[in-house]
Amino acid sequence: MDHHRDNSGGSQVRPLGEAGGVYETLAAAGYQVSLRAFSAIDQYLEFTPLPFTWVETDADITVLARLFDRLRFPGVDLADGALEAGDRSWYFRCLDPEEARLDGAEAFGSAFALLSLSQDWKTRRFRDPCGVYPVIRRFRRGPEKKAPPGEKIRWMTPRLGTGRYQAAMEGALILARYGMEEGRRLEEIIPVIRDLPRGQTPGIESQRLLLTGILLSPRPDQGLELLKGCGFIAEFWPEFSVLDDVDHSKEFHPEGNVWKHTMETFRYRKPVARRGRAYDLRLSLGLLLHDVGKPLSASSGSRRFDGHAELGAKVARKFLERLEFDPALIGDIGYLVKNHMLPAALPRLPLIRTEAIMDSPLFPTLMELYRCDESSSFKGPNAYYESSAAYQSYLKSRARIKRSVFYSMGV
Repeated sequence: MDHHRDNSGGSQVRPLGEAGGVYETLAAAGYQVSLRAFSAIDQYLEFTPLPFTWVETDADITVLARLFDRLRFPGVDLADGALEAGDRSWYFRCLDPEEARLDGAEAFGSAFALLSLSQDWKTRRFRDPCGVYPVIRRFRRGPEKKAPPGEKIRWMTPRLGTGRYQAAMEGALILARYGMEEGRRLEEIIPVIRDLPRGQTPGIESQRLLLTGILLSPRPDQGLELLKGCGFIAEFWPEFSVLDDVDHSKEFHPEGNVWKHTMETFRYRKPVARRGRAYDLRLSLGLLLHDVGKPLSASSGSRRFDGHAELGAKVARKFLERLEFDPALIGDIGYLVKNHMLPAALPRLPLIRTEAIMDSPLFPTLMELYRCDESSSFKGPNAYYESSAAYQSYLKSRARIKRSVFYSMGV
Protein backbone atom coordinates (compact mmCIF):
# COMPACT_ATOMS: atom_id res chain seq x y z
CA MET A 1 0.00 0.00 0.00
CA ASP A 2 1.38 3.43 -0.97
CA HIS A 3 0.62 6.70 0.77
CA HIS A 4 1.65 10.08 -0.53
CA ARG A 5 2.13 13.35 1.25
CA ASP A 6 2.90 16.64 -0.42
CA ASN A 7 6.32 17.30 0.99
CA SER A 8 6.80 20.60 -0.77
CA GLY A 9 8.02 23.50 1.29
CA GLY A 10 9.55 22.61 4.64
CA SER A 11 8.84 18.88 4.73
CA GLN A 12 11.21 17.58 2.06
CA VAL A 13 14.17 15.39 2.84
CA ARG A 14 16.60 18.24 3.35
CA PRO A 15 20.23 17.97 2.29
CA LEU A 16 22.07 17.69 5.62
CA GLY A 17 25.83 17.51 5.27
CA GLU A 18 26.06 15.67 1.95
CA ALA A 19 22.67 13.96 2.23
CA GLY A 20 21.36 15.31 -1.06
CA GLY A 21 24.54 14.21 -2.76
CA VAL A 22 24.30 10.71 -1.31
CA TYR A 23 20.78 10.15 -2.59
CA GLU A 24 21.31 11.90 -5.91
CA THR A 25 24.45 9.88 -6.62
CA LEU A 26 22.53 6.63 -6.25
CA ALA A 27 19.52 7.87 -8.21
CA ALA A 28 21.69 9.22 -11.03
CA ALA A 29 23.30 5.79 -11.35
CA GLY A 30 19.83 4.28 -11.86
CA TYR A 31 19.21 2.84 -8.41
CA GLN A 32 16.25 3.21 -6.10
CA VAL A 33 16.74 5.02 -2.81
CA SER A 34 14.34 4.89 0.13
CA LEU A 35 14.41 6.04 3.71
CA ARG A 36 13.37 3.14 5.88
CA ALA A 37 12.22 2.27 9.39
CA PHE A 38 12.78 5.08 11.92
CA SER A 39 14.06 7.48 9.25
CA ALA A 40 10.85 7.09 7.21
CA ILE A 41 8.58 7.39 10.25
CA ASP A 42 10.41 10.50 11.46
CA GLN A 43 10.10 12.03 8.01
CA TYR A 44 6.35 11.48 8.01
CA LEU A 45 5.96 12.84 11.56
CA GLU A 46 8.24 15.79 10.78
CA PHE A 47 10.48 14.91 13.70
CA THR A 48 13.96 16.35 13.77
CA PRO A 49 15.91 13.45 12.21
CA LEU A 50 18.37 11.39 14.16
CA PRO A 51 22.04 11.99 13.23
CA PHE A 52 22.01 8.66 11.41
CA THR A 53 19.73 7.68 8.52
CA TRP A 54 18.58 4.22 7.50
CA VAL A 55 18.69 3.89 3.71
CA GLU A 56 17.39 1.06 1.54
CA THR A 57 18.60 0.59 -2.04
CA ASP A 58 18.64 -2.02 -4.77
CA ALA A 59 22.31 -1.20 -5.40
CA ASP A 60 24.61 -3.94 -4.14
CA ILE A 61 27.61 -3.40 -1.92
CA THR A 62 30.09 -3.37 -4.82
CA VAL A 63 28.13 -0.55 -6.45
CA LEU A 64 28.11 1.42 -3.19
CA ALA A 65 31.87 0.94 -2.81
CA ARG A 66 32.39 2.23 -6.36
CA LEU A 67 30.14 5.26 -5.88
CA PHE A 68 31.38 6.25 -2.42
CA ASP A 69 35.10 5.98 -1.79
CA ARG A 70 34.63 6.53 1.95
CA LEU A 71 32.21 3.64 2.35
CA ARG A 72 32.93 1.38 5.30
CA PHE A 73 31.50 -1.92 6.48
CA PRO A 74 30.07 -1.66 10.03
CA GLY A 75 29.10 -5.33 10.45
CA VAL A 76 26.20 -7.55 9.51
CA ASP A 77 24.35 -6.81 12.76
CA LEU A 78 24.01 -3.17 11.69
CA ALA A 79 24.11 -2.55 7.93
CA ASP A 80 25.69 -3.63 4.66
CA GLY A 81 27.58 -0.36 4.37
CA ALA A 82 27.94 2.99 6.11
CA LEU A 83 29.00 6.47 5.11
CA GLU A 84 29.84 9.58 7.17
CA ALA A 85 29.77 13.20 6.07
CA GLY A 86 30.00 16.03 8.57
CA ASP A 87 27.98 15.16 11.65
CA ARG A 88 25.66 12.72 9.85
CA SER A 89 25.86 9.02 8.99
CA TRP A 90 23.99 6.81 6.53
CA TYR A 91 23.49 3.09 6.98
CA PHE A 92 22.67 1.16 3.81
CA ARG A 93 20.58 -1.96 3.48
CA CYS A 94 21.15 -3.54 0.07
CA LEU A 95 18.12 -5.46 -1.18
CA ASP A 96 18.72 -8.28 -3.61
CA PRO A 97 16.06 -8.89 -6.30
CA GLU A 98 14.35 -11.61 -4.25
CA GLU A 99 14.08 -9.39 -1.15
CA ALA A 100 12.80 -6.50 -3.23
CA ARG A 101 9.82 -8.66 -4.26
CA LEU A 102 8.82 -9.45 -0.67
CA ASP A 103 5.83 -7.56 0.66
CA GLY A 104 6.10 -7.38 4.42
CA ALA A 105 8.40 -6.94 7.40
CA GLU A 106 10.61 -9.77 6.10
CA ALA A 107 11.74 -7.49 3.29
CA PHE A 108 13.10 -5.01 5.80
CA GLY A 109 14.74 -7.31 8.31
CA SER A 110 12.92 -5.55 11.15
CA ALA A 111 11.58 -7.11 14.33
CA PHE A 112 8.33 -5.14 14.19
CA ALA A 113 5.87 -4.47 11.38
CA LEU A 114 5.87 -0.78 12.34
CA LEU A 115 9.38 -0.44 10.91
CA SER A 116 8.34 -1.70 7.48
CA LEU A 117 7.36 1.86 6.48
CA SER A 118 9.62 3.37 3.83
CA GLN A 119 9.70 6.54 1.76
CA ASP A 120 10.94 6.77 -1.80
CA TRP A 121 13.46 9.62 -1.82
CA LYS A 122 12.66 10.71 -5.38
CA THR A 123 8.84 10.60 -5.37
CA ARG A 124 8.40 11.28 -1.61
CA ARG A 125 5.82 8.48 -1.52
CA PHE A 126 5.49 6.36 1.60
CA ARG A 127 5.14 2.60 1.21
CA ASP A 128 3.24 0.69 3.88
CA PRO A 129 3.37 -3.05 3.11
CA CYS A 130 2.24 -4.14 6.58
CA GLY A 131 -0.70 -1.78 7.08
CA VAL A 132 0.78 0.21 9.98
CA TYR A 133 -0.16 3.60 8.54
CA PRO A 134 -3.11 4.13 10.98
CA VAL A 135 -0.79 3.66 13.95
CA ILE A 136 1.77 6.12 12.58
CA ARG A 137 -0.95 8.67 11.91
CA ARG A 138 -1.86 8.50 15.59
CA PHE A 139 1.76 9.22 16.46
CA ARG A 140 1.33 12.54 14.65
CA ARG A 141 -1.21 13.53 17.26
CA GLY A 142 1.21 12.60 20.01
CA PRO A 143 2.16 9.48 21.97
CA GLU A 144 -0.16 7.46 24.18
CA LYS A 145 -3.17 7.70 21.86
CA LYS A 146 -5.74 4.98 22.15
CA ALA A 147 -6.33 2.63 19.24
CA PRO A 148 -9.82 2.69 17.71
CA PRO A 149 -12.20 0.01 19.06
CA GLY A 150 -11.70 -3.34 17.35
CA GLU A 151 -8.29 -2.52 15.86
CA LYS A 152 -5.76 -5.26 16.42
CA ILE A 153 -2.71 -3.85 18.18
CA ARG A 154 0.21 -5.67 16.62
CA TRP A 155 2.93 -3.10 16.18
CA MET A 156 4.75 -4.20 19.35
CA THR A 157 4.54 -7.93 18.59
CA PRO A 158 7.87 -9.23 17.19
CA ARG A 159 7.66 -11.20 13.96
CA LEU A 160 8.56 -14.88 13.96
CA GLY A 161 12.26 -15.63 13.89
CA THR A 162 13.31 -12.38 15.56
CA GLY A 163 16.08 -12.55 18.15
CA ARG A 164 15.70 -11.08 21.64
CA TYR A 165 18.46 -8.50 21.25
CA GLN A 166 17.07 -7.11 17.99
CA ALA A 167 13.52 -6.96 19.34
CA ALA A 168 14.64 -5.30 22.58
CA MET A 169 16.73 -2.69 20.78
CA GLU A 170 14.15 -1.81 18.12
CA GLY A 171 11.32 -1.91 20.64
CA ALA A 172 13.20 0.39 23.01
CA LEU A 173 13.76 2.99 20.30
CA ILE A 174 10.13 2.77 19.18
CA LEU A 175 8.92 3.49 22.72
CA ALA A 176 11.49 6.23 23.30
CA ARG A 177 10.65 8.08 20.08
CA TYR A 178 6.91 7.55 19.71
CA GLY A 179 5.61 6.58 23.14
CA MET A 180 3.22 3.83 24.11
CA GLU A 181 -0.43 3.66 23.19
CA GLU A 182 -2.96 4.04 25.96
CA GLY A 183 -3.85 0.69 27.49
CA ARG A 184 -0.46 -0.87 26.71
CA ARG A 185 2.03 -1.58 29.49
CA LEU A 186 5.66 -2.61 29.56
CA GLU A 187 4.63 -5.58 31.67
CA GLU A 188 2.82 -6.96 28.62
CA ILE A 189 5.66 -6.36 26.16
CA ILE A 190 8.72 -7.38 28.18
CA PRO A 191 7.88 -11.10 28.69
CA VAL A 192 7.21 -11.56 24.98
CA ILE A 193 10.64 -10.18 24.08
CA ARG A 194 12.47 -11.79 27.00
CA ASP A 195 11.30 -15.25 25.95
CA LEU A 196 12.75 -14.94 22.43
CA PRO A 197 16.04 -16.68 21.57
CA ARG A 198 19.01 -14.36 21.99
CA GLY A 199 19.84 -13.99 18.34
CA GLN A 200 22.84 -12.05 17.09
CA THR A 201 24.88 -10.19 19.69
CA PRO A 202 24.87 -6.43 18.99
CA GLY A 203 28.21 -4.82 18.23
CA ILE A 204 29.58 -1.68 19.83
CA GLU A 205 28.42 0.59 17.02
CA SER A 206 24.89 -0.80 17.21
CA GLN A 207 24.84 -0.16 20.95
CA ARG A 208 26.11 3.39 20.52
CA LEU A 209 23.50 4.23 17.90
CA LEU A 210 20.78 2.70 20.07
CA LEU A 211 21.73 4.74 23.14
CA THR A 212 22.09 7.93 21.07
CA GLY A 213 18.70 7.43 19.45
CA ILE A 214 16.99 6.73 22.77
CA LEU A 215 18.49 9.80 24.46
CA LEU A 216 17.61 12.12 21.57
CA SER A 217 13.97 11.01 21.81
CA PRO A 218 11.04 12.31 23.92
CA ARG A 219 10.72 9.29 26.26
CA PRO A 220 14.13 7.70 26.95
CA ASP A 221 12.79 6.35 30.23
CA GLN A 222 10.36 4.04 28.41
CA GLY A 223 13.04 2.73 26.07
CA LEU A 224 15.55 2.17 28.86
CA GLU A 225 12.96 0.46 31.07
CA LEU A 226 12.25 -1.97 28.23
CA LEU A 227 15.95 -2.73 27.82
CA LYS A 228 16.29 -3.26 31.56
CA GLY A 229 13.26 -5.55 31.77
CA CYS A 230 14.52 -7.67 28.86
CA GLY A 231 17.92 -8.16 30.51
CA PHE A 232 19.78 -6.13 27.87
CA ILE A 233 21.15 -3.56 30.32
CA ALA A 234 22.38 -6.17 32.80
CA GLU A 235 24.24 -7.94 30.00
CA PHE A 236 25.68 -5.04 28.02
CA TRP A 237 25.47 -1.89 30.21
CA PRO A 238 25.85 -3.22 33.78
CA GLU A 239 26.85 0.24 35.05
CA PHE A 240 23.13 1.07 35.06
CA SER A 241 21.77 -2.26 36.21
CA VAL A 242 23.29 -1.81 39.68
CA LEU A 243 21.52 1.55 40.13
CA ASP A 244 18.33 -0.37 40.85
CA ASP A 245 19.96 -1.75 44.02
CA VAL A 246 20.90 1.63 45.51
CA ASP A 247 18.18 3.17 47.67
CA HIS A 248 17.63 6.90 47.97
CA SER A 249 16.36 8.82 50.96
CA LYS A 250 12.55 8.82 50.77
CA GLU A 251 12.63 12.28 52.36
CA PHE A 252 13.89 13.87 49.16
CA HIS A 253 13.47 11.19 46.50
CA PRO A 254 9.93 9.81 46.21
CA GLU A 255 10.99 7.52 43.36
CA GLY A 256 12.94 5.37 45.80
CA ASN A 257 16.20 4.29 44.15
CA VAL A 258 18.90 5.69 41.89
CA TRP A 259 17.65 3.98 38.72
CA LYS A 260 14.11 5.32 39.12
CA HIS A 261 15.45 8.76 40.01
CA THR A 262 17.60 8.77 36.87
CA MET A 263 14.61 7.83 34.70
CA GLU A 264 12.53 10.57 36.32
CA THR A 265 15.05 13.29 35.46
CA PHE A 266 14.40 12.83 31.73
CA ARG A 267 10.84 14.07 32.15
CA TYR A 268 12.12 17.57 32.94
CA ARG A 269 14.30 18.11 29.88
CA LYS A 270 13.31 20.93 27.59
CA PRO A 271 13.32 20.12 23.86
CA VAL A 272 15.77 22.07 21.74
CA ALA A 273 13.30 21.88 18.83
CA ARG A 274 9.78 21.60 20.17
CA ARG A 275 8.04 20.82 16.88
CA GLY A 276 10.55 18.15 15.98
CA ARG A 277 10.79 16.79 19.53
CA ALA A 278 14.58 16.95 19.58
CA TYR A 279 16.69 16.88 22.74
CA ASP A 280 20.28 17.72 23.64
CA LEU A 281 22.55 14.67 23.66
CA ARG A 282 25.08 16.11 26.12
CA LEU A 283 22.43 16.95 28.68
CA SER A 284 20.75 13.57 28.22
CA LEU A 285 24.01 11.62 28.61
CA GLY A 286 24.81 13.75 31.65
CA LEU A 287 21.46 12.88 33.21
CA LEU A 288 21.87 9.19 32.45
CA LEU A 289 25.35 9.08 33.99
CA HIS A 290 25.25 11.71 36.73
CA ASP A 291 24.69 9.23 39.57
CA VAL A 292 26.53 6.14 38.28
CA GLY A 293 29.16 6.68 40.98
CA LYS A 294 26.71 6.15 43.84
CA PRO A 295 27.01 2.33 43.96
CA LEU A 296 30.78 2.79 44.46
CA SER A 297 30.65 5.64 46.98
CA ALA A 298 30.83 5.53 50.77
CA SER A 299 28.02 6.53 53.12
CA SER A 300 28.35 7.36 56.81
CA GLY A 301 25.58 8.84 58.93
CA SER A 302 24.12 11.90 57.21
CA ARG A 303 26.87 11.88 54.57
CA ARG A 304 25.52 9.65 51.84
CA PHE A 305 27.27 8.86 48.56
CA ASP A 306 30.41 10.77 49.48
CA GLY A 307 32.59 11.40 46.43
CA HIS A 308 30.10 9.88 44.00
CA ALA A 309 30.52 12.71 41.46
CA GLU A 310 34.25 12.08 41.01
CA LEU A 311 33.74 8.31 40.98
CA GLY A 312 30.88 8.71 38.52
CA ALA A 313 33.04 10.74 36.13
CA LYS A 314 35.47 7.81 35.95
CA VAL A 315 32.70 5.28 35.39
CA ALA A 316 31.14 7.52 32.73
CA ARG A 317 34.42 7.85 30.86
CA LYS A 318 35.01 4.09 30.79
CA PHE A 319 31.45 3.40 29.66
CA LEU A 320 31.50 5.99 26.87
CA GLU A 321 34.95 4.88 25.72
CA ARG A 322 33.73 1.29 25.57
CA LEU A 323 30.90 2.39 23.28
CA GLU A 324 33.42 4.45 21.26
CA PHE A 325 31.76 7.83 21.62
CA ASP A 326 33.65 10.85 20.32
CA PRO A 327 36.51 11.82 22.69
CA ALA A 328 35.40 15.46 22.83
CA LEU A 329 31.90 14.39 23.86
CA ILE A 330 33.36 12.05 26.50
CA GLY A 331 35.29 14.99 27.96
CA ASP A 332 32.13 17.10 28.07
CA ILE A 333 30.18 14.39 29.89
CA GLY A 334 33.03 14.00 32.36
CA TYR A 335 32.74 17.72 33.17
CA LEU A 336 28.97 17.43 33.70
CA VAL A 337 29.14 14.33 35.90
CA LYS A 338 32.10 15.49 37.98
CA ASN A 339 30.57 18.91 38.66
CA HIS A 340 26.88 18.07 38.90
CA MET A 341 26.84 18.72 42.66
CA LEU A 342 28.45 22.15 42.41
CA PRO A 343 25.41 24.24 41.33
CA ALA A 344 23.66 23.40 44.62
CA ALA A 345 26.51 25.06 46.54
CA LEU A 346 27.03 27.95 44.12
CA PRO A 347 25.47 30.69 46.31
CA ARG A 348 27.75 29.74 49.23
CA LEU A 349 31.10 28.97 47.60
CA PRO A 350 33.81 31.62 47.12
CA LEU A 351 34.43 32.75 43.56
CA ILE A 352 37.95 31.33 43.59
CA ARG A 353 36.45 27.81 43.73
CA THR A 354 33.77 28.28 41.10
CA GLU A 355 35.09 30.78 38.54
CA ALA A 356 36.89 28.29 36.29
CA ILE A 357 33.90 25.95 36.26
CA MET A 358 31.42 28.75 35.53
CA ASP A 359 33.62 30.03 32.70
CA SER A 360 33.11 26.76 30.81
CA PRO A 361 30.75 26.99 27.81
CA LEU A 362 29.18 23.82 29.24
CA PHE A 363 28.07 25.51 32.47
CA PRO A 364 24.56 26.39 31.15
CA THR A 365 24.13 22.67 30.34
CA LEU A 366 25.34 21.83 33.84
CA MET A 367 22.68 24.18 35.23
CA GLU A 368 20.03 22.42 33.14
CA LEU A 369 21.21 19.08 34.52
CA TYR A 370 20.88 20.51 38.03
CA ARG A 371 17.36 21.76 37.26
CA CYS A 372 16.26 18.34 36.01
CA ASP A 373 17.94 16.65 38.97
CA GLU A 374 16.24 18.91 41.50
CA SER A 375 12.85 18.81 39.76
CA SER A 376 12.72 15.02 40.04
CA SER A 377 12.90 15.16 43.84
CA PHE A 378 10.83 16.59 46.69
CA LYS A 379 13.22 19.51 47.04
CA GLY A 380 11.43 21.80 44.62
CA PRO A 381 12.95 24.49 42.36
CA ASN A 382 13.95 27.11 44.95
CA ALA A 383 17.59 25.98 45.19
CA TYR A 384 17.87 26.01 41.40
CA TYR A 385 16.57 29.59 41.24
CA GLU A 386 19.06 30.69 43.91
CA SER A 387 21.94 29.10 42.00
CA SER A 388 20.74 30.65 38.74
CA ALA A 389 20.71 34.06 40.40
CA ALA A 390 24.28 33.54 41.63
CA TYR A 391 25.38 32.55 38.13
CA GLN A 392 23.66 35.54 36.53
CA SER A 393 25.32 37.82 39.09
CA TYR A 394 28.70 36.37 38.14
CA LEU A 395 28.03 36.90 34.42
CA LYS A 396 27.09 40.54 35.00
CA SER A 397 30.17 41.09 37.15
CA ARG A 398 32.41 39.52 34.49
CA ALA A 399 30.83 41.70 31.80
CA ARG A 400 31.48 44.85 33.86
CA ILE A 401 35.12 43.85 34.35
CA LYS A 402 35.58 43.29 30.62
CA ARG A 403 34.05 46.65 29.80
CA SER A 404 36.31 48.43 32.29
CA VAL A 405 39.38 46.71 30.79
CA PHE A 406 38.34 47.80 27.29
CA TYR A 407 37.82 51.37 28.44
CA SER A 408 41.20 51.47 30.18
CA MET A 409 42.82 50.26 26.95
CA GLY A 410 41.01 52.89 24.94
CA VAL A 411 39.11 50.29 22.92
